[in-house]
Amino acid sequence: MDSLNLVESFSEFKEFKNIDRETTMRILEEVFRNMLIKMYESDENFDIIINIDKGDLEIWHNRVIVADGFSEDDNKEIELLEAKKIDPDFEIGEEVSQEVKLSHFGRRAILSMRQNLMSKIMDLQKGEVYKKYKDRVGEIVTGEVYQVWKKEIMVLDDDGNELLLPKSEQIPSDYFRKGDTVRAVVLKVELRNNNPVIILSRSSSVFLEKLFEIEVPEVFDGLITIKNIVRIPGERAKVAVESYDDRIDPVGACVGMKGSRIHGIVRELRNENIDVINYTSNMPLYISRALSPAKITSIKLEEDTKRANVYLKPDQVSMAIGKGGYNIKLAGKLTGYEIDVFRENEEHQEDDVDLNEFADEIEGWVIDELKAIGCDTAKSVLDLTIEDLVSRTDLEEETIKDVRQILKTEFE
Repeated sequence: MDSLNLVESFSEFKEFKNIDRETTMRILEEVFRNMLIKMYESDENFDIIINIDKGDLEIWHNRVIVADGFSEDDNKEIELLEAKKIDPDFEIGEEVSQEVKLSHFGRRAILSMRQNLMSKIMDLQKGEVYKKYKDRVGEIVTGEVYQVWKKEIMVLDDDGNELLLPKSEQIPSDYFRKGDTVRAVVLKVELRNNNPVIILSRSSSVFLEKLFEIEVPEVFDGLITIKNIVRIPGERAKVAVESYDDRIDPVGACVGMKGSRIHGIVRELRNENIDVINYTSNMPLYISRALSPAKITSIKLEEDTKRANVYLKPDQVSMAIGKGGYNIKLAGKLTGYEIDVFRENEEHQEDDVDLNEFADEIEGWVIDELKAIGCDTAKSVLDLTIEDLVSRTDLEEETIKDVRQILKTEFE
């Protein structure tokens, strides 16, 4: 391997890794000087000339001419007889610059130097990747799925850098194959064994916030402020928004004409239901909005314990709780209050019976399924139609009919 090939190979590597010219020169010179120190114990009297553009490399050994037999350091001095072989006109006291060919170092030294060179380049590349993404935490990036594993997928960005999207940071319904394009937010950047590890997320609330910035210009421009976001990835999300400009309807702007803006976000999140509500410092009103689409009759707040007792008509209870309890859970997270739902007092409720009283006749998992939609008494189940119960639970129609018959018998 000659000097030309070495520099050319480095130049190609440099272009691929997008390393600037100044850094290229510095690293290459550093590698050669380390080799000179190993061979000559010093690099002080050596000049290294590198021309990356042309692929040229020259090493010049500078020594002072001394009388024959008086050289005390072959590295810094050259005897007159040896100097005259270079140029017959040389005299004692003059300085000689002699080019050192790369082949002079031997194949083993050259290979060692190349390995050292590549190692430094890799370290530099790792540092550049770490620095680049450390400043991009919280930003959305787009990449191509390169490898799919059980617990994570590897994504390559436009520069070929490796990014990781763990299963825990994916939306449950996400499914990716090699070659797919994926969007995610940079969650964190770590150094593991001196290697940068960039972790992406699609389940983070920050991802949803950044999607709003992309889809809604008023959010990006700061005309609409996102006060809070809570999510159950792939299921439901609630976003509280506010505008300081009375002329702007923050909810309408975020949803868009006929849902045009919100639909793009919903598709990206695998059909996650997104409730956009107006933020307010009026806590009862805020809680009422957070429990949308249920209509609240009245609310009693316990400021000290951060609890809210919410009263609704019987047909609104299941809507307030939501399938799987997602709606009331997210409303609590959004407002910071522990929300308890109660039915309004009605005369027929006085002789109502708790569902647990029917444990001998109705299986426990069926009772749990009914409770999950807010039906914890016999009449709360009977107040809903069979169609409502089928749509809001995972119970089959036949099972619901059997349950209703059991409950009706109690009141006959």
